[in-house]
Amino acid sequence: MTTATAAPTRRTVLQALGATGAVALAGCLAENDPNPAAADEGGLEAAKAVDIDRIAADPADLPPPVDWDEPRTHEITLESIEVTAEVEPGVTIDFMTYEGQIPGPMYRVREGDTVELTFKVPGEHNDAMHNVDSHAVYGPGGGAVATTLGPGDDTARVRFKAMYPGVHIYHCAVPAMDQHISLGMFGAILVEPEDGLPEVDREFYFGQHELYTTGDTGEDGHHEFDFDAAADEDPTYVLLNGEVGAITEDGHGPVIAEVGETVRVYFANGGPNLTSALHPIGNVWSRYYRDGDLLSEPGRNVETSPVAPGTVTAGEMELHVPGPIKIVDHALSRVTQRGMIGVIDVQGEPNPEIYDDDL
Repeated sequence: MTTATAAPTRRTVLQALGATGAVALAGCLAENDPNPAAADEGGLEAAKAVDIDRIAADPADLPPPVDWDEPRTHEITLESIEVTAEVEPGVTIDFMTYEGQIPGPMYRVREGDTVELTFKVPGEHNDAMHNVDSHAVYGPGGGAVATTLGPGDDTARVRFKAMYPGVHIYHCAVPAMDQHISLGMFGAILVEPEDGLPEVDREFYFGQHELYTTGDTGEDGHHEFDFDAAADEDPTYVLLNGEVGAITEDGHGPVIAEVGETVRVYFANGGPNLTSALHPIGNVWSRYYRDGDLLSEPGRNVETSPVAPGTVTAGEMELHVPGPIKIVDHALSRVTQRGMIGVIDVQGEPNPEIYDDDL
């Protein structure tokens, strides 16, 4: 086991919003100091030792664009891994993941390709039953019926043809699917159209989800999943990539882009319950592929758009000026109170004809 690196708190999430935003919003946050008497009052158990020091997937780690023009077969192996990790400093929970990260890996194929999926639930890494329901699959439960495994069961294999282009979610769909998705079991598969996608300079991949826990937001200790809170749709946290402010300067660092580039963002809302109001602070989606629809004409200059749970969407931005672009849910209490923020740090020379803050 490794020791967790420093992670952002809800206070440093405010800092990521910028000085003006921090002043305006600071009054919304109560001080969240640990309660030393919690154990005596029947509070949470102490935070657990962590299995990994980062649960947040790297948004820049995704497959390159399709460069083939004939159908091919892809062999994909996906493994369920349950791990203990920090949500923020001093707060741990037992996550359920695909491949030890949130969101699970993004996969990329072309319309007409065949996917041979091997799914594993190794006994040494799992205590629960898991499976894979992919929205890119024609078949019972999106493949969930055939891939349902208990810990240590034999490997499951399915084959499917990627018949409809789009960017689609996959997730665990056992009876307690709300728990498994909340704890991290979702990801994305991109089926590019036969003619491909427009070329861009960079692509990023993010995933939003809610955590429903037995503790309060920011309460030190080890949190357990709270089924009653999930039924009430009252989350303790709303997260981007599994941690409070993971993709910010105070977390694992923002992702980097350059002035003059065009970037495409793939955004998976795992849910399990809340619709996200996706917004890039400091920019707009110059082309926006609603609901992962890659065949219709994209929306133009979209500021904020709903992303239903169980949906992956895609949006492109032109980067004209330097500075941070914050990827947020514009239900803003989820940012200031629940941790839902990531940052794209745009580097390069100022362009005062477009934006000038040195008057």
